[in-house]
Amino acid sequence: MDRNRLVSVIMPTYNAGKFLADSISSILDQTYPDLELLITDDGSTDPVTLDLLHKIEERDSRVDVLYLDHNHGAGYARNKSIERARGRYIAFCDSDDRWAPDKLEKQIAFMNQKQCALSCASYIIFNLNEQKSVGINIAPPKITFSMMKRDNKIGCLTAIYDTQLLGRKYYMPTLRKRQDWALFLQILKDCKVCYSYPNQPLAVYCRHKHSISSSKISLAKYNIAVYRSILGYGWLKACFYFAFLFLPTYILKLMKRKQDSYCFVKRKG
Repeated sequence: MDRNRLVSVIMPTYNAGKFLADSISSILDQTYPDLELLITDDGSTDPVTLDLLHKIEERDSRVDVLYLDHNHGAGYARNKSIERARGRYIAFCDSDDRWAPDKLEKQIAFMNQKQCALSCASYIIFNLNEQKSVGINIAPPKITFSMMKRDNKIGCLTAIYDTQLLGRKYYMPTLRKRQDWALFLQILKDCKVCYSYPNQPLAVYCRHKHSISSSKISLAKYNIAVYRSILGYGWLKACFYFAFLFLPTYILKLMKRKQDSYCFVKRKG
């Protein structure tokens, strides 16, 4: 395996047996051959999840699983996978999300062409309960640090960064939520810009009642914690940014996503 081309895919799992097989298959079936899948199981008690992980690890040498004794949170689990990464590129996929078959092939070629250290892509929103696509999140073509301070513009399931350009110093803070936003803020402090793969979604975000993600407005304390711990803002400044920059930006993003999703679903018939 060529280390200069190797992509280390970071995946946390926790009682995800129902969705896990499809997610793992979407990674191992990539048209891009040089990858390793680093799974950290965050204290699962579900025998379906554990049995599946054991079987996949035995069957495919590209898969490495670390089992934690108890639940620490997704950020901690992702960090345990990042610590084991051997690849030049670091990519992320949660245990209930899926990738397009040519995601890595297209996105790595795009990064080489643009000579960029951080990239992302648009993604489809799929309702697992209804078993249908219900929308799309279209990534801005170019994302700057200033834009990211207002709200997270990078879908974690689409993000890839190049350790050859950025080093291996980035880890997620041990917040229970919003760790991905915090990580990309840290990276953008250094690389200044994230470029989005154009004109095509490369992943599928699966929405269901057990999803980790929820309303960002209801996660106010985690948003404020990011402003304080990552950007070093005091309490008043963090609250100001949340109330007068984050919230208006988030509401506008929801409105745009709703419009984009309506057009996307209408085109699909």
